[in-house]
Amino acid sequence: MAAATILVVDDEQNILTTVSRALGLEGYAVEVAGSAEIALEKLTKESFDAILLDVQLPGMDGLTLLAELGKRGIRTPVIMMSGHATIETAMEATRRGADDFIEKPIGSDRLVLSLKRSLEIHELQRENRELRRRYDFGASLLGQSQAMSKLREQIELAGNSNASVLIFGERGTGKELVASAIHAASSRASRPLEKLNCAAVPEGLIESELFGHEAGAFTGATTQRRGKFERASGGTLFLDEVGDMPAQMQAKLLRVLEEGEIERVGGGAPIEVDVRVVAATNKSLRAEIEAGRFRPDLYDRLNVLPLQIPALRERIADVPLLTEHFLALACEVHDRPEKRIAEDAMRVLEGYPYPGNVRELRNLVERLVILTPDEMITAAHTRAVLPIQTGESGGSYFRPETALREMLEAAERDLIERALEFRDGHVTKTAADLGLERSHLYKKMRALGIRRSGNE
Repeated sequence: MAAATILVVDDEQNILTTVSRALGLEGYAVEVAGSAEIALEKLTKESFDAILLDVQLPGMDGLTLLAELGKRGIRTPVIMMSGHATIETAMEATRRGADDFIEKPIGSDRLVLSLKRSLEIHELQRENRELRRRYDFGASLLGQSQAMSKLREQIELAGNSNASVLIFGERGTGKELVASAIHAASSRASRPLEKLNCAAVPEGLIESELFGHEAGAFTGATTQRRGKFERASGGTLFLDEVGDMPAQMQAKLLRVLEEGEIERVGGGAPIEVDVRVVAATNKSLRAEIEAGRFRPDLYDRLNVLPLQIPALRERIADVPLLTEHFLALACEVHDRPEKRIAEDAMRVLEGYPYPGNVRELRNLVERLVILTPDEMITAAHTRAVLPIQTGESGGSYFRPETALREMLEAAERDLIERALEFRDGHVTKTAADLGLERSHLYKKMRALGIRRSGNE
């Protein structure tokens, strides 16, 4: 395992020498910076495992640099150092994200202990985030069907290479999860995984999102910002819905993939990046190429390893396993007593076509857990929440002995949720589909208790 890399920022040469020597003896790789400006330049070009940062620096001080790191999304552990420490300074450093605060003169034992503890805590937090992600979404790769066994095998094979991967799959099949699984199976697993939904970023901002920008590059760009490519260097960049990328950006993306260099918006110097790109789409890119909306040379560059995710209707045999997983998860998340699903209810779920795939099944099970007061979920409960008729007489939103207002609210909630699912949570596009003003849709979502996805 490579040694952890530490950036020491201090304007006193004797401190830089002493700390570097002490950390070097403990097996750490150390780089130094004599000012916050030099440190910031280094941090925009490479990543470090931890930062030792002096409070008092010429020019930009340590607390200002700490705040700037937070603004830029740099989550590296930071230990502050000061020879004039006060309680107020320590509290302010903690508020701005520092992991620890050490007074000068610095004892080697205290320094090494603090550094080791900070690195361990951040590693545990990273592992916890990964475990939560797998617990929440891992069911998308559950299944004993032949199609899922083949997909898992392909993910392992793809993980053992650095080639670009293009994932094909309908909405809700788990394309992002597959990309995460490829990254986790690769030699880049310990490095960053950055994600960008190309359909959710306005055309005028996507270049800045991917390549970053310099201060003053455009209105509102008050500070320098690293883009997804820089933050993913050494790791993987997942480009979701790549078929929606604007034509001008397709040409720039192709150049980066061919040359391994980017230029920030407003900058002139090329920056080398080492990034593996995994892209995904629910469109037919061949049809997009024929229509002149997607570059064939970019398609060839991305489509080195194609992966097709099966739709849930093509592996209905996996529905019971997925349902049981989501059932246990929903009961825990919503603090409900353990529930069971009857055989006739499971047959109803197995007979549904799932246009929204695994995501739709997860939402349906969550709805059943919330709306079913009994321990046993029956076929009647299940039919009541399905968004289409299942061959039985009567509308799917009808519930005996239920007020019309409640049934109308349930129907409206379901239709809005399905519309949001279709647009991957993009509120503006959903509002246009439904013929509503965006503000009106927001009001309805709040009134019906529909959670926002974060997309505008």
